[in-house]
Amino acid sequence: MSRCARFGLVAAVAAGLVAVPACGSKSGGGRPKIAVVTNCTDPFWDLCEAGANKAAQEENVDLLFRQPEALDASKQMPIVDSFVEQGVNGLAISVINPKLQKKDLTRIAAEIPLITMDNDADKETGRLCYVGVDNKEAGKAVGRLVKQALPNGGVIAMFIGSDISANGAARSQGVLDELAGETDAKGTTATRTFNGKAVNGKEYGKYFLVDGEVKTDGGPEKNPQQYPEAMIGRLAGVPDVCMIGLYAYNPPAILSAVKAQSQVGKVKIVGFDENAVTLKAIAAGEIEGTVVQDPFNYGYQSVKILAALARGDKSKLLPEGKGSAYQVVTKDGGPTQTINGLEIKFPKATDYEQALKDQMASVKK
Repeated sequence: MSRCARFGLVAAVAAGLVAVPACGSKSGGGRPKIAVVTNCTDPFWDLCEAGANKAAQEENVDLLFRQPEALDASKQMPIVDSFVEQGVNGLAISVINPKLQKKDLTRIAAEIPLITMDNDADKETGRLCYVGVDNKEAGKAVGRLVKQALPNGGVIAMFIGSDISANGAARSQGVLDELAGETDAKGTTATRTFNGKAVNGKEYGKYFLVDGEVKTDGGPEKNPQQYPEAMIGRLAGVPDVCMIGLYAYNPPAILSAVKAQSQVGKVKIVGFDENAVTLKAIAAGEIEGTVVQDPFNYGYQSVKILAALARGDKSKLLPEGKGSAYQVVTKDGGPTQTINGLEIKFPKATDYEQALKDQMASVKK
């Protein structure tokens, strides 16, 4: 697949990374070979790749980094198996389907050090640690942004690439828990009438989730814009609507659909992740805000951990059950807060965009 689905990462900066090899070849001198496999192709993973390259340079290891062409375990696992066959000394993976891939991951973890990032796997696989946020807590942060956008309640629609991945399931549930004000919220079945048509859904506190479920689109290569476009058509003229995009490419897809139907400002948008289009739209007041992870440091930390393991050092393994802190990016930002035991930063969109550029520029050419 071409990378046209990427929605424009900070292109000028990213272009400078062309000189940095994405994959290392097996080299002499006993240098470890480390592999990183993402769950799809997206600008999010370009940031991760930059961080992985920086750590590989610092740790003097060869790096193999691949972004599968689609959000599909059947496309991801051949890449993983190929790297294992090449004799890598450790592997980090963003797991697409934890149940489906459990057997294969267990097999791989028995052969080489295996860690997960962004998307976790069952601990029973033998994966050694998880690098990433607590996605349920991050989802709750999205829910708080929705409540700020629609303080009196309203109609919501959620979009995501997959709801069977660990992060997809936890993230969407976190949103609903926050809106309902309870843990593991199931919602109350309800029906509303929009434009003369009955629409089934579920009530979560003051918020009505259209169709009672998150809309999955299968990944950035599957024309995700079509789903919010159809939803806007169903909700034409309905007040107090917020559309929520929970994977990096979803907020830009929603924004494109909203712009196409001249609904900017009328339909609120809340996002997830740090896509460049999302950040610029927040600065312009077109998107309310986004909850971000730290993909650069996912790559950086994963390579650091695996390099240490390859040399017999387990001290860099992360403790179980403690996710890294997310951040909440808005137009105007705000002071740092402690929320559920995590220190959460609230940067301005323009400041956060500059921080990403600084991260990218920190990689040696």
